[in-house]
Amino acid sequence: MIFYDCSTAPNPRRARMFIAEKGLDIETREVSIAKDEQLSEAFRAVNPRATIPVLVTDDGTVLTENLGIAAFLEAQFPEPPLMGRTPEEKGLVLTWNAIVEHQGGAPIAEALRNGHPAFKDRAIPGPSNHAQIPELAQRGRERVASFFEMLESRLTESPFVAGDVFSLADISAFVFVDFARVIKMRIPEDNAATLAWFQAIQSRPSASL
Repeated sequence: MIFYDCSTAPNPRRARMFIAEKGLDIETREVSIAKDEQLSEAFRAVNPRATIPVLVTDDGTVLTENLGIAAFLEAQFPEPPLMGRTPEEKGLVLTWNAIVEHQGGAPIAEALRNGHPAFKDRAIPGPSNHAQIPELAQRGRERVASFFEMLESRLTESPFVAGDVFSLADISAFVFVDFARVIKMRIPEDNAATLAWFQAIQSRPSASL
C-alpha cells in the first residue's frame, strides 16, 4: 500500500491517526499543499481531484476519501476496532463522524479558505480555482462556535464522541478541534467536558503524528 500524506493539513492527519491507531506501517509519500504539489501532473495521475489523503491498496485501488480509507483498513485490519463492533456502535460511529465533518470540519474550512490571504482564488480544494467570499468566513466562525457547544453537550453525556469507546469519530473531532487554531478559535474555557476529552485524546501516541 502507498499512503499520500500532507503533514500540515487536517484531513490527511485524520487518516494518519487512523493508520497509527491500527498499528500499521504503510509506505508514505508527502505531498506539500504549500508548494501546490497536489496540483502537479504526477499527483493528479494518482488522484485527478487533486485532494489528499489518498491510499492506494495492494491491488491498485485508489481511495481518496477519509471514510473510504477508514472502511478499507477496518475491514482489512479489524483490531483494534475503530468503527464499532455491534450494528448499533457502527451506526453511531458513522453518524457522529458525519456530524463532526459537517458541523465542525466544513465550517472551519469555510472560515479559513474564505478569510485567509493564502487561499486567494483557492476557496475550494481541488483542481479548479474559486474566489473567496468573505461573508462565508464570518458564517464559518459562527458555525464553529455552535459546533463547540454541540460537542460539549455530547461529551457531557458520553465519554467519547460516538459512545463508550474511542473511535473514528474521536479522531475526526480531535483533528478539527485542534485545527480550529488556524482561525483563532479554541475550546471555550467553560467547556470542561470537551477540554478533558481533548487532553485525553492528545495523550494518545497517534495524536503526536
